[in-house]
Amino acid sequence: MILVVFAIGIIYALPNVFGNDPSVQVASSATTKLKQENADAIKAELDKAGLKTKEFEFSDNKVLARFNNTDDQLKAADLLRDKMGNDVTVALNLAPATPMWLRALGASPMYLGLDLRGGVHFLLEVDMDAAIKQAEERYNLDVRAALRAKKIRYQSVSKDKGAIKIVLKNPEDTTATLDLLTRDFSDLNVSEASASSNILLATISQAEQEEIKKFALDQNMTTLRNRVNEIGVAEPVIQQQGDNRIVVQLPGVQDTTKAKEILGKTATLEYRLVDVEHDVQKAVKGYPPIGSRLYYEVDGNPILLNRRVIVTGAEIIDAAYTMDQNNSPAVSITLNGVGAKKMGKMTQKNIGKPMAVVFIEYKSQTRVVNGKKQQFKEKVEKVISVATIRDAFSKRFQTTGLDGAEEARTLALLLRAGALAAPVDIIEERTVGPSLGQDNIDKGFNSVIVGLALVLVFMAVYYRLFGMVANIALAFNLVVIVAVLSMIQATLTLPGIAGIVLTVGMAVDANVLIFERIREEIKDGNTPQSSIYIGYEKAFATILDANITTLLVALVLFGFGTGPIKGFAVTLSFGILSSMFTSILGTRMLINWYYGDRRVEKLSI
Repeated sequence: MILVVFAIGIIYALPNVFGNDPSVQVASSATTKLKQENADAIKAELDKAGLKTKEFEFSDNKVLARFNNTDDQLKAADLLRDKMGNDVTVALNLAPATPMWLRALGASPMYLGLDLRGGVHFLLEVDMDAAIKQAEERYNLDVRAALRAKKIRYQSVSKDKGAIKIVLKNPEDTTATLDLLTRDFSDLNVSEASASSNILLATISQAEQEEIKKFALDQNMTTLRNRVNEIGVAEPVIQQQGDNRIVVQLPGVQDTTKAKEILGKTATLEYRLVDVEHDVQKAVKGYPPIGSRLYYEVDGNPILLNRRVIVTGAEIIDAAYTMDQNNSPAVSITLNGVGAKKMGKMTQKNIGKPMAVVFIEYKSQTRVVNGKKQQFKEKVEKVISVATIRDAFSKRFQTTGLDGAEEARTLALLLRAGALAAPVDIIEERTVGPSLGQDNIDKGFNSVIVGLALVLVFMAVYYRLFGMVANIALAFNLVVIVAVLSMIQATLTLPGIAGIVLTVGMAVDANVLIFERIREEIKDGNTPQSSIYIGYEKAFATILDANITTLLVALVLFGFGTGPIKGFAVTLSFGILSSMFTSILGTRMLINWYYGDRRVEKLSI
């Protein structure tokens, strides 16, 4: 059994020896699927530029070109971005140089974290206040619709200092309204403004606010993962930190401009009917009609739109950059089932009427307040397109009126990845260069080697042959740890290396306990064979207790820690389990093989 484990460990730890090749990855986009002729054209462009590839692969609509050095890698990436444009995703990568026979067995090296590989680190803060305000806006519209459905007349339904203020026309409808809100809006706390008033105030309950914040954080993490996948970054790390922050690490990325633009952008769309029945100039003067809202088109012209939203970006399941019949940039939209049903119903009823597309995004601005710089988030809404509904449509259609091809491509990416549930701010940004990452790897590797060498020398001198057996088990232990981390595709970081170094020192603890017990048995006059047997049997309970307590601490660190703490806990946990296997079973096998079935007068211990 031990030999089988050792053989499997060697196979799956071996890929880490071969390192990585600087590579360029060219992947398909939503509008362009790579074919063999595209791959051949890419290879021809590289050869024409004198960029020799170490290996060139094409599979799953993706080209991977490996190079011998980073200079050729960077030149190739710049060349392909110029030649291919925005039709495909060109990303820098570090592809494992694992031989094909190991890849056929499913053996892959460990992932390297940002501190070892280089890349960019972002700390994003989710604007929870904006998430609550968005929820208030939704409840505001839903309450209006519910009152109209029950034919309860009201003067106004508006937001007022964190509450939804409902002004009824008839005080007699107060009881019916209270019953309606209590029954259909259980997440709202409803109260009367005064004892005999026709004014009701509805606020979102504390429990519902917490649920909204949790959903906003979870939805933003999912959206950010989708956006990172669209960028084409390999092995990203996206983790929650605290109640309102998200850590995004993009290994291998050195240019932060595009990453910041994609991660922090909150662009989305809303489709609304145009109000053609009321005078827009009255709305400009501050008297908008009930049920409508004043917007402005891109050229600055005012326009009245229906407050009721037909569909939003949340109901878009696919979006792709395309060109319309006038050869202008456009975005092809595909809605989900709910959105398609609403769009089909609305367009069928309103053929011949104009419909507007509202582009919404949050922009951060820095202002000086009382001598201090403060970040403010401004919601920018502009009508990018107004078109007359010529025929009913539902699931698929085009959105035009965008300002250039780049805006259309970016909007398609953001819609395809999903809308952020709440705006995010980049509050921390760090770039780790690849040279610094290599320096960390070298220092981490040297620390393992120095720690291992000191332990090996001490054990060999102090326990002689038994110490050499413990050293063999320690080397086996390192192989098993690396193999397990590679098999589960764990991400190795500097704290992870610290966990391995600590394991190297702790792994021989079990052997020290066993060997000292054997020494005591020999001093008490027992035979060498009996001393070996008793030493292993009696020390086992102590070893088990000591390792279980350390393992419990490691599990707590993994459960409650974040980022680097988790990395340390993972390697420490696997190191503890592996060391128990190698230190107890591994050393006993070797010692039994050497001393078993022999007449022994003296032990080399």
